Amino acid sequence: MAGQGLWERKKMGVVPNSSQKPLFCVKWPWHQASNTNTCNFDGPWLFTSLRNLGSLALNFAATVTSSQQTKVKMATGEMALDQAEAEHRAFAAALASGKEATVLEFYSPRCRLCSSMLKFVSEVESRNSQWLNVVMADAENEKWLPELLNYDVTYVPCFVLLDKQGRALAKTGVPHSRLHVIAGVSHLLKMKRPQQNST
Repeated sequence: MAGQGLWERKKMGVVPNSSQKPLFCVKWPWHQASNTNTCNFDGPWLFTSLRNLGSLALNFAATVTSSQQTKVKMATGEMALDQAEAEHRAFAAALASGKEATVLEFYSPRCRLCSSMLKFVSEVESRNSQWLNVVMADAENEKWLPELLNYDVTYVPCFVLLDKQGRALAKTGVPHSRLHVIAGVSHLLKMKRPQQNST
């Protein structure tokens, strides 16, 4: 009987009728999808319910994650717009203040040299506050594009010296080092620093 094929055993009644469901099912990888003798596994209702519940939970988690990522992207974009608007307001206020000069610093949030200049710029502003305004401008924000083009800014950090009317007088050169930038800013300040009366 072991040597007989499936067809002969079926004829003799040894193999159960195909209309009866088998107790267990083994699917071999070489079975074709079109083969009707291949059995389908219908698990108990509990497993089906758990599988459905699991797929619902995964779909919900994927939806929540994608909506959170969208919210983060929107918040980041809104923060960039708010920051650009705040910088533009500071620039307008600086020009309206009537002080002798304004220094507009173009920077990039990703620029390490720009970040290292923060303390120096703050000190320059506090020491010269009676005649000088210092305004930061994010060169990566498209709202500053007109100024970038007008002042021909192609590198960061770049400091542009403006007079009372907002006309550009000079700007720092291509930064080679922190000391090079500091020297450039010092030169800009000497150009517009009011002369002290020696009496």
